Amino acid sequence: MTSSSDQLGPISLPVTVVVRRQVKPGKEQDYENWLAKLTREARDLPGYLGASLQRPPSGSREYVSIFRFDTVENLDAFERSDLRASALADVAPLVEADAIWQKLSGWEVWFAAPDGAVVPTPSRFRMALVLVAVVFTLVMIIGSGVAFVFSSWPYPARLLLTLTVEVFLLTYVIMPPLTRAIAPWIYPKPRSRTR
Repeated sequence: MTSSSDQLGPISLPVTVVVRRQVKPGKEQDYENWLAKLTREARDLPGYLGASLQRPPSGSREYVSIFRFDTVENLDAFERSDLRASALADVAPLVEADAIWQKLSGWEVWFAAPDGAVVPTPSRFRMALVLVAVVFTLVMIIGSGVAFVFSSWPYPARLLLTLTVEVFLLTYVIMPPLTRAIAPWIYPKPRSRTR
């Protein structure tokens, strides 16, 4: 007898890659043009969900690029692709060193690292506490509102609408400013050892 999880197959979460690069002085526009070309060409890749660019703050030359894929397997295929190999060769004269790559999946995607963190390791327990509080609040407010306004809809349709609104609010409206405000708590500094 097979379990229901065997019948469904493995669960694969979307994955986000955060890439940090130090761009050579005077090469900023060339780098942005290179990145725009790469993201245009990546649109046809299987599982590609999009990309965004964060320009460096004043006094810095570190660009942050964020790429999203629907599964780790599709990201791995991109990392082995001729497109990526060619893009890395093209960008080499524009940057000072190899890029710093960080893969995020699941909850980490909603938690932005504080400035200066190279490879952040957020506290999973603290992320869970924040998400429970935020999701509970959203479910109570949005779920009740959807149930009231769309009471004639079947329950699965109301649930889908509720979840869609909540996920978009979490991803684009609530979590970015919230995680900036609580970043020192989500990304606690390591304790220094005393002798």
